Amino acid sequence: MNLDRLPLGAVLRRAREDVAMSQTALAAAAGLRQPNIAAIEAGSRRPSPELLERVLRAARLRPSIVLEYLADDVRQLAADHGLSDVRVFGSAARGSDDERSDIDLLAAADPSIDFLRLAAFRGRAEELLGFPVDVVIDSPDDDVVAAIRREAVPL
Repeated sequence: MNLDRLPLGAVLRRAREDVAMSQTALAAAAGLRQPNIAAIEAGSRRPSPELLERVLRAARLRPSIVLEYLADDVRQLAADHGLSDVRVFGSAARGSDDERSDIDLLAAADPSIDFLRLAAFRGRAEELLGFPVDVVIDSPDDDVVAAIRREAVPL
């Protein structure tokens, strides 16, 4: 997960509220004291990557929450790799994802895109988001993709 691109306090608060945890409950689950959680959420304390990972795991951060904050970055990354019209489908689109979910993306591809560029996008997207990413290329002649397209929502 690219911590430099995320408003850490807002993401932590959103994840904590998403699972209806108090700061005290989250602190206990992460092995911290409540004032530490309050300081991270307020932006007055920047946790180490290890501590942040522990706190976000305790808050059961869902991939769709990270995607909310990094959608512009994902769209730009896609464009850099020959992809456009990026949409989300699956559990992240339905809001039924959990901390173990992946992020399913549907995208239109430049005709020159090859497997290596697609794999590079997927890898960079996973690094950025901190969750597994699957990418399906939109194809007008594929019935499975047509079903995905009906469910997909713009990123």
